[in-house]
Amino acid sequence: MINFNKFTLNNGLRVIVHQDKTTPVVAMNILYHVGAKDEDSKLTGFAHLFEHLMFGGSVNIPKYDEPLQKVGGENNAFTNNDFTNYYLSLPKENLETAFWLESDRMLDLAFSKKSLEIQRSVVIEEYKQRYLNQPFGDLWLILRPLIYKVHPYQWATIGKNIKHIEEATMDDVKDFYHRFYNPDNAIMVIAGDVEIEEIKQLSEKWFGSIKKSFPLKREIPQEPKQVEARFLRVEKDVPASAIFKAYHIGDRLSADYIVTDLISDLLGNGKSSQLYRSLVREQKLFTSLSCYVSGDIDPGIIYIAGYLADNISPEQADKAIVQQLELFKNNTVEDQALQKVKNKYLAAREFSNSSILDKAMNIAYYELLGDANKINTEKNQYLDVKAEDIGRVSKEIFVNENSNTLYYLKK
Repeated sequence: MINFNKFTLNNGLRVIVHQDKTTPVVAMNILYHVGAKDEDSKLTGFAHLFEHLMFGGSVNIPKYDEPLQKVGGENNAFTNNDFTNYYLSLPKENLETAFWLESDRMLDLAFSKKSLEIQRSVVIEEYKQRYLNQPFGDLWLILRPLIYKVHPYQWATIGKNIKHIEEATMDDVKDFYHRFYNPDNAIMVIAGDVEIEEIKQLSEKWFGSIKKSFPLKREIPQEPKQVEARFLRVEKDVPASAIFKAYHIGDRLSADYIVTDLISDLLGNGKSSQLYRSLVREQKLFTSLSCYVSGDIDPGIIYIAGYLADNISPEQADKAIVQQLELFKNNTVEDQALQKVKNKYLAAREFSNSSILDKAMNIAYYELLGDANKINTEKNQYLDVKAEDIGRVSKEIFVNENSNTLYYLKK
């Protein structure tokens, strides 16, 4: 059980405090409810750009990292399609430094031409390194637009086109900041050997005077139901050929998301999973094969990714995957196999909450989903899944007209 207290400042900033007296380190996690899906289709990559810009200094603190390092702290951030997360840890004696740093960049980020040009260059270089200059680097740039035709999940966090970052103006950047980087669009979690009253005082002192934004209207177009199979074949300079299959599933809070997550484990998590056992070990059609869910907040995807063995055609391998999915749909999963993946989930859940920083991040995420206490209660939903749930949901998902298939082949 992970205990916490919660309060909200007058400006809308949600603050959650998890007390853990066993550690001398305190973690601060600030989650901003802005991701790549919140971008204009003509101005993409901005959420990721801001992940970098937020470390470029604020008006009163020219160098974010320097004061934090002086007090023994560490920090980092990540962006996805749904949110942007900033986190740091430091000795509890220096906790106020974290409040000072984070409140200043929420209040007044420094928008110097130099900072923008530096971070723009960093993002462009990252695009070249990660997406263009390594095998399968452009996978998501190819696969996402195949899967999504309307929803902004159709582009990766790096953006739809790197030209959007190359040509971004200072006004574009400032507008994005003022729309999304506000206290009423953020969740702050403090975890460690702290007192709730102390955190209330520090929160009010450093964040209380920051004004809330004007009402934020999110008008995110939803993906229509897919009604026919989609297919794409590309040839690239890669060391091996691969197949990627993607099927639409429900959103993160849908009743069947958890069932789908367990389906992905039964099919392709580990060497005892059905796809790996049959198509890698026995039939030797693939050198590796996995299945996983995207975990997106809006309706997402269950993916099957496999790397072909030598002299195996993609058509042969694809047919074998579909045959296994048909077998899976039409046969009741054994209780032992289902219990095994539930046990794996429970172990992974414990590991994901092993550090004070992990707990701070996870609490913030569940609060974004609507209820921080889901960090404690969601496991019961996993444990309640029955074999008939697995069969029912797999029959709904694994149909041809819901499939998106990419043959990513070696030249």
